[in-house]
Amino acid sequence: MTSNPVEHAAKATADTATKGVHAAEHVTKANAETMTKGVHAAEHVAKANADAMGKGVHAAEHAAKTNVDTMTKTGNAKIAGFQELANAYQALAAKNLEKLTAAVQALSTVKTPVEFFALQKKLITEGVNAAISDSEQISKLTTSVFTAALQPGKFQINVL
Repeated sequence: MTSNPVEHAAKATADTATKGVHAAEHVTKANAETMTKGVHAAEHVAKANADAMGKGVHAAEHAAKTNVDTMTKTGNAKIAGFQELANAYQALAAKNLEKLTAAVQALSTVKTPVEFFALQKKLITEGVNAAISDSEQISKLTTSVFTAALQPGKFQINVL
């Protein structure tokens, strides 16, 4: 042990800094692993959603073929709408997967804890804003799809 207080303080500061660097490396590695798991989960969810939407479209096609003219028109509108929604969800999932991959890559290149936390904050803000925007677009598309799907039935009711 050194008797010089300055040397002792310098060594203690260096030890503390080394521990901080190790902790930051651990946090960065854990976050990168978490993001990678998120990518895999997003891929799985996107595939499951696409499969489910595809099955829903096929079921709607079968129902539309067995109904009368008005139901056929309504069914066709629903099919087109559901297909449009399925495509929108697939595109959204693909876009989010790309963003997630880019975020993981960006986080893996940071050099300091300050840089890491600044990038993390930026990515979270962008993610929340994108989620709000995407939700608004899907909501508008869903409203449009259901309005178009119900229009033939409304026309038939007005005729009666």
